[in-house]
Amino acid sequence: MSIATRVFLGYFLIVGLGVVFLMSVFVKELKPGVRQSTEETLVDTANLLAELVKDEVKEGAIGAGRFKRSVDSYVQRRLDARIGGFAKDAVHHRIYITDAHGIVLYDSDGKDVGADYSRWNDVYLTLRGQYGARSTRADPDNELSSVMHVAAPIRDGSTILGVVTVAKPNLSVQPFIEAGRRNLVRAGVVLVALSLAVGLGFSMWLSRSIRQVVGYARDLSRNKRVTPPRLRGELAELGSAVSALRAQIDGKSYVEQYVHALTHELKSPLAAIEGAAELLEEPMPEPERARFLANIRLEGARLRQVVDRMLDLARVEQRQALESRTPIDVHAIVVELISVKEPLCRSSELTIENRIAVGSSVVGDAFLVRQALGNLIDNAIEFSPAGGRITLRADRDPDGWRIRIHNTGSQIPAFAQARIFERFYSLPRPRTNQKSTGLGLSFVKEVAALHGGEIRVENQATGGVTATLVLPHA
Repeated sequence: MSIATRVFLGYFLIVGLGVVFLMSVFVKELKPGVRQSTEETLVDTANLLAELVKDEVKEGAIGAGRFKRSVDSYVQRRLDARIGGFAKDAVHHRIYITDAHGIVLYDSDGKDVGADYSRWNDVYLTLRGQYGARSTRADPDNELSSVMHVAAPIRDGSTILGVVTVAKPNLSVQPFIEAGRRNLVRAGVVLVALSLAVGLGFSMWLSRSIRQVVGYARDLSRNKRVTPPRLRGELAELGSAVSALRAQIDGKSYVEQYVHALTHELKSPLAAIEGAAELLEEPMPEPERARFLANIRLEGARLRQVVDRMLDLARVEQRQALESRTPIDVHAIVVELISVKEPLCRSSELTIENRIAVGSSVVGDAFLVRQALGNLIDNAIEFSPAGGRITLRADRDPDGWRIRIHNTGSQIPAFAQARIFERFYSLPRPRTNQKSTGLGLSFVKEVAALHGGEIRVENQATGGVTATLVLPHA
């Protein structure tokens, strides 16, 4: 099979699948789109009626007032309208009004006056100051029998006097949905036919260009200064040349990125060391001399920590896959880590509770998993207040083990939630007001990716923060 034929078939397959996928999405989204549009109209209608009926509800005259007479006349109107080729001859709205306790005061169908609607979502939520809506099937076994209900509060100042609900059967808009679906399918067929014609011309042009693209890509991969030559070559060679080019560009970018990041992080501690050293050259009292020496030691330790963390992160990021996978006893690792952290927890008056069951086993690199869990426990300790509690548990599901580490400390600010996995991004620790290297969570993220898992750090509605590390089970 010639390369032109292979390119054409590949192009047509991709375009065809793309068209089929898009059309299926459009068809799938058509029904909810129409219904959402209907719901938006019902919201406007309900709020308009709420204003019109407010005075009669307030005066307790809804049962025999002007509003009832008008709506009764409205629902009995006979229409003569054509919309998109479909005839509309009747009103399809149902309107009912409840008091502040959810008791029906008026029903345009005339069947449920006096009924208690306080537990229906449209009434229940609206009476509590929320957006109230529901969709209920008239026939539980027929999806097309569902009726959309949208409610609006009847207010007197800040007081909710009752609720007005406008209901519309989804069956009334079903003809438009079906017509739209047919039109989309026809358009998809035409689009596939056009893509066939375009693909034929495109593949013939591309087949003549492949060879020149290969030579050009190979020269670029060798960092040569070249101008685009005539295109010659084969598709396999093209893939090889582009891969080599990509590897070189990626490698160069990787090194540049790390050099920039490392030099940026080393500037502050180096400046602090230089400043302290200059001051120590002058005579000074012994307490100040000791303080500046302590600063030098502290900044030196920070430099060492940054370098060590960068090396760990670089080694993980450069690995494309795990060299070996072995069963790992998560419970045993956590017991060991808690034992190591015990003095720090005792001095900070923290309690660590290990709820991970014996036998909780994941598969992967034991050293990397231990390092990742150690980083997460360190974070939990550093962000927990004195007297706080850290809880570890693990749950198994089809995706793997979900290892959760929860602390009762302050939650992650909104401005930082999208950045916590960035290299060198760190928040001040509550007890010391100091920042870390900002590499711990980046390391954990890379370890999770190597194992085919994931890491999430989320605020909890009940307070505190939970880090969830997902790893494959053994």
